[in-house]
Amino acid sequence: MKLVQSFRDLEVYKNAMDAAMTVFDLTKDFPVEEKYSLTDQLRRSTRSVCTNIAEAWRKRRYRAAFISKLNDSETEACETQVHLDFSVRCGYLDGTVATKLHDTYEHIMAQLIRMIQGADHWVVGGKTRTRVR
Repeated sequence: MKLVQSFRDLEVYKNAMDAAMTVFDLTKDFPVEEKYSLTDQLRRSTRSVCTNIAEAWRKRRYRAAFISKLNDSETEACETQVHLDFSVRCGYLDGTVATKLHDTYEHIMAQLIRMIQGADHWVVGGKTRTRVR
């Protein structure tokens, strides 16, 4: 395993970024009247998953702050799932596509939970060196 040099090296960040870009592309086809509501909310929540992971990385000197930012990321991932549900119910997104994204966010949340549960391994001065997981 290689050492993590940046939040960009984290698999959870890579997964979240890929999912956010997929959502960005899909929402290009949403109706114009949703531009400042569902489209905006969906894009914001996906981006917040990524930004909170990056913020957690920079706060890893403080266990509680690190965990808090990862919790924020998990919350945003769940919010994304709700917006995906609305997108399907409004007829803007195919159910199969939404299910795949929903599963992707379940995986991302599981990765975040593992990081939270193993916080001592990630924080600066923790029990082990930080490695790509």
